Amino acid sequence: MKDGGWEDCINSGSSIRVTADTNKAKSLLNVADGRILFLEKINIDKNNGNYIFEGYYTSVLETLQAIVIKNGYKVNNHVCLGFFLRDELKSSKWFSIYDDLRYKRNSLVYYGKGMELKVVKESIEKSKLLIKELKKIYIS
Repeated sequence: MKDGGWEDCINSGSSIRVTADTNKAKSLLNVADGRILFLEKINIDKNNGNYIFEGYYTSVLETLQAIVIKNGYKVNNHVCLGFFLRDELKSSKWFSIYDDLRYKRNSLVYYGKGMELKVVKESIEKSKLLIKELKKIYIS
């Protein structure tokens, strides 16, 4: 998929129209909230920080998926979730933050490139801010 954005996601079949499902969306938000409550109980250190970040990133994904499902779409990859945020929700600022977090998560998961503790803490804070903003979007 080229960087044509959301339109390419639709045209390639990576994102499809479905019946909006507010119950599923609410369920995803509940799971994301539960994970965050769990993660907040853990003291972050150099040994666990990358894994805690992964948990926050997963909550970002679930919150984004809730918005997508509420809007009547099914999205099959993280890139298209970002394009939905940028192109459909007209949120370039939050897209940039999301895309940076996505890149860091992929570097960790697919290439084994862990982050220094300072970067982990900054990324977790950005994740929290993004989740807060996404919840505002979900409610509106």
